Amino acid sequence: MAGEEKPELKRVIGFWGGTALIIGITIGAGIFRKPYTLAKDLHDPVTILGLWTLFGLISLAGALALAELSSMLPRTGGAYVFLRAAYGDSAAFVFGWIYLLVTAPAGIGALAAYFAELLLGLLGRDLKTVSPWTVPGIAASTVVLLSFANLLGARLGAAIQGLFTLIKCAALVLLIGVSLFLSSGSAGHWSDRAGATVSFATLGSGVAAVIWAYDGWIAVSMIAGEVVAPERLMKRVIVMGMLAIVVLYVGANLGYFFAMPVDAMAAEVGGVPQKIMKGVMGDRGATLIAGGIMCSVFGALNGNILAKPRVSYALSQDGLTFKFLGRTHPRWSTPYAAILIQAAVAVLLIFLLRDPEKPQRLFDDLTTYFVVVEWFALLFSVGAVLVLRRRMPDTPRPYRTPGYPWVPLFFLGGTAVGLSAIVWSELKAGHWSPVMGLGIAAAGFPVFWIWRRKRPSPPASPPPAP
Repeated sequence: MAGEEKPELKRVIGFWGGTALIIGITIGAGIFRKPYTLAKDLHDPVTILGLWTLFGLISLAGALALAELSSMLPRTGGAYVFLRAAYGDSAAFVFGWIYLLVTAPAGIGALAAYFAELLLGLLGRDLKTVSPWTVPGIAASTVVLLSFANLLGARLGAAIQGLFTLIKCAALVLLIGVSLFLSSGSAGHWSDRAGATVSFATLGSGVAAVIWAYDGWIAVSMIAGEVVAPERLMKRVIVMGMLAIVVLYVGANLGYFFAMPVDAMAAEVGGVPQKIMKGVMGDRGATLIAGGIMCSVFGALNGNILAKPRVSYALSQDGLTFKFLGRTHPRWSTPYAAILIQAAVAVLLIFLLRDPEKPQRLFDDLTTYFVVVEWFALLFSVGAVLVLRRRMPDTPRPYRTPGYPWVPLFFLGGTAVGLSAIVWSELKAGHWSPVMGLGIAAAGFPVFWIWRRKRPSPPASPPPAP
């Protein structure tokens, strides 16, 4: 009924605000930590640079598709709104299930693990010699402390988000400048393919590293309802934001490979950026860049712990998941149940996926576990563009995906091949974490059916008027 509709979000985000938001959410730990992993697994600068460029374009295609859905259904909750409209309540429930029990805890755990690595590096500790429990212990403690802070009502304001975005971009620009113009490097490193180990299996490891760094563009689905004149600005926000990210990522990697040969990068467990800065500016340079990266990671970690429980909260408010997830603390007004469950699962994954022999693998294992499930869900989210073009052809769309249907199909095809390579790579290496994550995701369907039998279905919510 019209009288029961929720008030629309205020359209207050302009071009620069939307662009900064997408850049700030997407750029996190990957571009700083993954160069070591990529060099170690592939030993091929040409392939690595190709992956950064290709999946930047794939991510842009996915973001453009979700922008159409965001302008069509500008409601709080992002992708779950699209999944519900395209596939029904069960898909929306499972998305919330995945977010609460798989992707959000794994992403938070990975960021916390990298934060632990950076902290140990600043303290002068070698990851190869620390106790197997040191990195997981610091990571878990960080998750608990930040979760408790957000339970008490801590907020990440727009000004702080802008500050962290500035720090991330400044750190990358500094790295690019130092690597290309101040280091004693060589352009010959870009084509040095000696020792390259590219196969479908090793390529999977590279894809996992790259798409982790690009993950975050789904945030476009959460801001369209607050963008001024979305039919005019959304395309510009997405294209400029994603192109800026691709340029920064490719530029940083060109700088990395100019400053260091690929075999040296593959041996630099302590961090490629830190090694480059130390070589040019000494210990102060290494400390400076490590501090900048720590600020970036800490901000991204706190932002994830703050924001992601709100997805489960939104589903509960719509009657699409367990009621207790929609409850707020009577004193602190925070979704305490979702925050506590998210923190508990993150800590569990940190200790479950740790490798006693290789503590530096914790970050990579958690990100691989994350990206397979997250991007598998994104396949269906982007696919909703195709479904809803047929099911709801007359619904107003202030913004339409350019190059339809080829742009979303490019995303679907590229992502499907990439995920297949990741799963094959992990299984061949004896790692079952992606399969475990997909299994937990699939378990959401029988849980939904059991929950549904005990609770009547809520009425479908009509799309809000544009």
